[in-house]
Amino acid sequence: MTVTAFAPETEERFARARQVADAVLFEGYVLYPYRASAAKNRLRWQFGVLVPPGWGTECEEHDFQHTECLMEPKAGATLSVEVRFLHARRRTVQRARPDDGFDTVPELRLDDRVLVPWDEGSEERVEVVASVDELLGDGVTYPFRLPAREDTVPVLDEAGRTVGRLVRRCEEISGTIRLSIRELDGPYRAVRLTAVVENTSDWTPPEGRGADREAALSHSLVATHLLMALSAGSFLSMTDPPEWAKGAVAACRNLHTWPVLAGEPGRADLVLSSPIILEDHPAIAPESPGALYDATEIDEILALRTAALTDEEKREARGTDERAAAVIELADSMPPEVLERLHGAVRSLREVTGPGPTASDGGFPDEYGVQRPDTPWWDPASEAGFDPAQDRVVVDGRSVRKGSRVELRPGLRRTDAQDLFLRGRTAKVEAVLHDVDGGVHLAVTVEGDPGADIRREQGRFLYFQPDEITPLEDDG
Repeated sequence: MTVTAFAPETEERFARARQVADAVLFEGYVLYPYRASAAKNRLRWQFGVLVPPGWGTECEEHDFQHTECLMEPKAGATLSVEVRFLHARRRTVQRARPDDGFDTVPELRLDDRVLVPWDEGSEERVEVVASVDELLGDGVTYPFRLPAREDTVPVLDEAGRTVGRLVRRCEEISGTIRLSIRELDGPYRAVRLTAVVENTSDWTPPEGRGADREAALSHSLVATHLLMALSAGSFLSMTDPPEWAKGAVAACRNLHTWPVLAGEPGRADLVLSSPIILEDHPAIAPESPGALYDATEIDEILALRTAALTDEEKREARGTDERAAAVIELADSMPPEVLERLHGAVRSLREVTGPGPTASDGGFPDEYGVQRPDTPWWDPASEAGFDPAQDRVVVDGRSVRKGSRVELRPGLRRTDAQDLFLRGRTAKVEAVLHDVDGGVHLAVTVEGDPGADIRREQGRFLYFQPDEITPLEDDG
């Protein structure tokens, strides 16, 4: 939906910034192994979800985003805003009947793919242009509405016969964009821009069903973010503002989103306000061969893993989503030289002038001219007094060593969220380890873990500090 069209020069600037904006839009859209049946692809749409206000009270998600940033517009400047989001499109699969009718089915198997029900994401844009002068005071409000729609696409086999069809339906969504500016006190001609995007859909959960995220998503703005451009003037960095603006930047409120300078480095006339925190002038690595729907992913590992999927797994991925099918084709067709390019890249080099210091006798030669000591700052082999298999530590007056049974109680130090699931579980101590700073760590395997023997053979343990466990027995 378009409220008003951009000027060609503004559209060109937005087009250059959309590569990163697309990464925000499709972050986590479909994850490896790119199949609808994969557990990680059953709970989707995690970033920038603006839910209907009638349902937001029943969950911890929000119905709005609030962006504030500073800018220095020139006289007569206009502000161009593009709100981008995904509209969830529910897809059902139907099989053709001999009487020319169709039956809804859980899957439709073809030679090259397996079609299954799935929620696709349809990209939507709302474009607004306003003069900076008209944004003073209460500013302006732009409502928008996306009507419900349904379309049907036939499914053909290799012989061209209709064997089924895909039915796609989008529910109605309505929203509002509110833009306003306020001049800052002081000698600088700077203003604070406020941009609020709201979901105003009147959908509420059907009575008796309670909170239903899957149903609410059809009426939600997904992966919502903003691109904002000044025709004349500049924005101030929110992460590295000039000294005079630091107080005003700190007073800005950004809720469920964060604005950064976007576009080409060195320019400050474009901002991306994203639900994913980015740095100024974010960019996609030039080595990346294409979208893998994890914008910060390690492309090499994902490409290798995708290429290693079985033929049946690839068939299901191709039938899950067109974007997933494109990832499969990308991995299968990637030339060796492109894959090799993903292995690593040097972003910068510094020139070293003059002769470097010579390595001392018995030291570690350094080709970059860095002086190395005669011996490493810590040598584990020299610490004969430490033996993980025999060392022990006293916890609550009881001796703990290899073989001791303990109860895990993580969380005292804001530990990894995964560790919190182990609270109250019992474990066996496999080793008592000392680090170079004098800290003590207990390597453990969780009792009842079917993979404990494998972890023990491979030396892959979980690690806790003494104040995160309770001894269950005294080994004397």
